[in-house]
Amino acid sequence: MNAPSILVIDDEPNNFTAIASLLGNFDYQLHYASGGQQALSSLDIYNPDLILLDVMMPIISGIEVCQKIKAMPKWQAVPIVMVTALSSKSDLANCLDAGADDFISKPVNPAELRARVKSMLRIKKQFDKIQSLSQIQENTIDTLKNSLGALRGNLASNLSHELNTPLYGIIAPIELIKDYLQDMKISPALEMLDLVEQSACRIEILTKRLLVYFELEAFLSKKHLVKPMRTKFSSTAIETTLRSLAQSSNRSNDLVFSLEDAEIALSEQYLSTLLHELVDNALKFSSSGTSITVSSQIEGDMLKLSVRDLGRGMTEAQIAKIDAFIQFERKTYEQQGTGLGLTISKKIAELTGGQFWVESVYQQETTVHLTLPIARS
Repeated sequence: MNAPSILVIDDEPNNFTAIASLLGNFDYQLHYASGGQQALSSLDIYNPDLILLDVMMPIISGIEVCQKIKAMPKWQAVPIVMVTALSSKSDLANCLDAGADDFISKPVNPAELRARVKSMLRIKKQFDKIQSLSQIQENTIDTLKNSLGALRGNLASNLSHELNTPLYGIIAPIELIKDYLQDMKISPALEMLDLVEQSACRIEILTKRLLVYFELEAFLSKKHLVKPMRTKFSSTAIETTLRSLAQSSNRSNDLVFSLEDAEIALSEQYLSTLLHELVDNALKFSSSGTSITVSSQIEGDMLKLSVRDLGRGMTEAQIAKIDAFIQFERKTYEQQGTGLGLTISKKIAELTGGQFWVESVYQQETTVHLTLPIARS
């Protein structure tokens, strides 16, 4: 994977040298343009993932350059961070009105610059993933159309809630901070910012899960099996990872392991996703203090993986309806989530040519089983 490309537009070469020295220890490709016209003509050459743009430049100001770049469909998604010595609210508003995504004040603070660059590149990376995924979703759209009526209802009732709740957790604290910042003490302001960060992380996690789901849908709709891979199914590594996951809900001691090591024909990314979804699902739907057993054993040319919890359980009718954006008895238990966990797990098993099934006793226990192919020698 190529290192992220950053274009610095500034009429003072010394400013580029300073920025280069601050970012030199990171895996970035840094490029320099001494003016707006040069920058505009070099976009196709440097193909930037991020632009650091000086506001005060001769001939074409940074504001004008920003407007011109954002007017080009090909470069609209590239984040632009304005580097400015201006500090008035009207000046900063002009930057945002021109299409800038963020700004940083001169003299540049090293820690702030690195944080802004990292944040903007992460946003650009997420956008690129979505764009890449959209190119392989034609068949997925046809698949979704077949059950569009049910999907609309599930999306409206579940997914909108999962998005709106954290969005409100971002918007409300920011509005309070904006209105009362001058009189607000640092402690409550930091508490509100913590809430904003937690809500943003929740949206990021949901976005990643949706990307995995639609990626799997796209592969399966084209009946495309994953390329042969070899990943170590290590009992030690898996136990460490899953106990860390359970620790967030103070339930690491509830996990019981009986794992057999193997090498499986599945990418490390999908294996990690699979284990996370299965155990996270078991944690959600069982009570603290009850055991969650994770077991695996080699059966012929397949590895059988099972996760058993002593929780809410499912009826046969509910098992038959397992699908994305469906959560059973949501109003009764006020459970967060989109119902993606078991669906993603099922699709990963299908993608490898394995099997997926659920055994459950309502209000007593649930065991999720799946098989994954052993990697051939």
